[in-house]
Amino acid sequence: MEQEPGRRRVTLHDVAREAGVSYATASRALNGSDRSVRRENADRVREAAARLGYLPDLPAQAIAKGSNGTAALVVNGIDDPYFVTIAAGATAAAEEAGIILTLAVSDHSPDLELQIVRTLRGQRPRAILIAGTRVDGAPSAPDLIAELEAYRTAGGRITLLTQPRLPFATLAVDNHGGARQLAGALIERGYRRFALVHGDDRLLTSRERRAGFTEALLAAGLDAPLPVPSAFSRDGGEQATTDLIRTGLDGIEAIVAVTDVMAIGVQSALRTAGLVPGRDVGVAGFDDIAPAQDVTPTLTTVRVPLHDLGRRALHLALTSDTRDTVTVPTQVVLRDSTPPRR
Repeated sequence: MEQEPGRRRVTLHDVAREAGVSYATASRALNGSDRSVRRENADRVREAAARLGYLPDLPAQAIAKGSNGTAALVVNGIDDPYFVTIAAGATAAAEEAGIILTLAVSDHSPDLELQIVRTLRGQRPRAILIAGTRVDGAPSAPDLIAELEAYRTAGGRITLLTQPRLPFATLAVDNHGGARQLAGALIERGYRRFALVHGDDRLLTSRERRAGFTEALLAAGLDAPLPVPSAFSRDGGEQATTDLIRTGLDGIEAIVAVTDVMAIGVQSALRTAGLVPGRDVGVAGFDDIAPAQDVTPTLTTVRVPLHDLGRRALHLALTSDTRDTVTVPTQVVLRDSTPPRR
C-alpha cells in the first residue's frame, strides 16, 4: 500500500502503538533481527503495519540482519600507542569476520564523541565500539546513552572498552587492581617514597589508577604518594616531572605515572635534568604499550592486553547482544626502570 501524497509518514512508533507492543518488539518483528519475538506479537505487528501502510526503513533492516559490512571504532586519539594497539586488534578481528572497520577520533572530547556517534547512526555500521576513558559528569552523557540506545533498538551492536559507566556491553580494564599490584611489587623491591603523576580526576582511568596505587601504599603503612597532576599525555608527564625536579625531589625514590605515555615523558625530563632513570629515580607506568620495551631503561609497567582487547570487543559486538561488563585482568611487568633497592 502506498501512502497518499501529503500524508504524514507512518512511523514504527505508530505501528507499535497500533499493535499494542513496545517499539523494540515492533522493530524486531519487522526488521528480521535475530532476537526472538513471540509469534502472536509478530503477527499483530505485521497486521498493524499493513493496516497503516507502514513503509520499512530498509537500511535499518540491513543493520539488524547483519548485512551491513562495516563496523566503527571510536578512540580518543591516534597519536597514542594505547589506542593504536586496540585499533590493530579490532582491525584483525574485522578482517577475520569479513567486514570493514572504520576509525573515528574524539580527541578526548565527550561532545565530539557524541557528534561522532550521531553521524555513525546515519551511516548505519553493523557495530560501534567506543574505546577510552570516560569523563565523570560529562553533560553529554545522557544524550550519548540516548543515541546509542536508538542505534541498538534499530539492530546495531555496541561494545565499550575500559569503563563500565554506560549501560552497554563493556570490557572493563581492572585499573584499580592493577595499580594496587604495581604498588605491592615496587614495595617488595624496596621502594618507600613515591610521586604519582596523574591526569584530571574527572578522567576515570586516571582516578582509578591513582586510587588503587594510593590505597596499596596506605595499607602497607607507607605515606601516600606525592600527587603530581599533569596533562594526560607524554608532554604532561615531562612537564610535571620538570616542575617536580625544580621544586625538589625531597627523597622521592620512584615516580609512577598512570600511563606509559606519561611515564616516557617522566624519563625524558629526568635525563634532561642530568638524572638517570632507574639508577637515580625509579620510573613506572601502566598499559605496557610497545615503546615501553624500546625506551632506555625499559619501563616497568602494568600490562593491559590491548591488542586482545580490540579483538574481543569486535567479536563481542558481532556475536552477542549482552549488556554485561567483563573485567579484563592486568599483570605487573618489572623491568630495568625499577631495579631492586638495597
